[in-house]
Amino acid sequence: MHLPWRWLAPVGLIASSLGEVRAQLPPQGPTFNDFLRFSCSELNIQRIDPLVTPGGVPSPHLHQFVGGNALAPTMDPSVLNITEKATCTTCTFTEDLSNYWTAVLFFRHRNGSYHRVPLMENLMLEGQRGGFTVYYTAPFDKKTKVTAFKPGFRMLTGDPTYRNPSPNEGEFKSMAFRCFTTSWGPAPAQSEIGGEWDTRTFPTTPCPYGLRINNFFPTCWDGVNVDSPDHKSHVAYPSKGTFESPGGWECPDTHPVKLPQLMYETIWNTSAFSDTSMWAEDGKSQPFVLSTGDGVGYGWHGDYVFGWEGDSLQRAMDRYCGVGCPELKTQSIIEANKCSLKPVVEERVDGWLDALPGHGY
Repeated sequence: MHLPWRWLAPVGLIASSLGEVRAQLPPQGPTFNDFLRFSCSELNIQRIDPLVTPGGVPSPHLHQFVGGNALAPTMDPSVLNITEKATCTTCTFTEDLSNYWTAVLFFRHRNGSYHRVPLMENLMLEGQRGGFTVYYTAPFDKKTKVTAFKPGFRMLTGDPTYRNPSPNEGEFKSMAFRCFTTSWGPAPAQSEIGGEWDTRTFPTTPCPYGLRINNFFPTCWDGVNVDSPDHKSHVAYPSKGTFESPGGWECPDTHPVKLPQLMYETIWNTSAFSDTSMWAEDGKSQPFVLSTGDGVGYGWHGDYVFGWEGDSLQRAMDRYCGVGCPELKTQSIIEANKCSLKPVVEERVDGWLDALPGHGY
């Protein structure tokens, strides 16, 4: 499966307005008007996992959460109505009370201690407090329709236990790591995610300007089940093409309903960890490790619990909304930063630690 997403920002881009960014984008490929792109600030960082280990307090490894403040160790959709429970969201669009989460990145010092790597603000989303960038994309042809996720919809991409490539080719290719050795570079504007500038595992050289990790969720649904025991079987990656293919993409017969393309983009501020004297004794072995204990990167994963109000997401997809979406209600990043939730599991996750919280798995 080819993933033709592009990194849209020219290297070292500094712009005072979104209009200026658009003016500088090359004409080929997608632009800011081709996807719903928004910031979701940190809600909290803690060891719970309402999807994989519901009710488990604490869960085996640490996650970073963004989105609505209805987050809880157990989020049974038959009991919990997210849109009624949540009173705020860390995301730009106030009708989005969904929860999104990923593993956490740590640096492993040669002395055996660990330090959580902070997150960076994304371009044009300056001021965001931690968290990451979320994308929902309708087909770029502006003709093909997608069906927005339904109440109670949940899914997972990746697997925290993987230490080798996912056996699902689509899932394996849906994740990519990019090491910035210059400001937002050196990859040229619109270089492919998953292309020659990316790796499928942690980079083996310092990333003084940050490390970006992307993951794409499946875009085909069985049309019946809003979840499945493994949180994967009710969805699938395309059998042919991708969401931006000129002729659209094809879904397998078992999963005929086309979904919006959901993507997470985390950008980690690895600048403080570029001194190889802190790396392993050989000075070469890469020092990053996920909160799962994975030092390769194959265990990167993303979890999703749908919580958009009413038909707001469907309206946005029907309008093929870009960064600015008149169909949706928005709040400033400053307001989004005010939404937070006290962790259920309180433990030290910052500073130098003797071991990963929960020791990972």
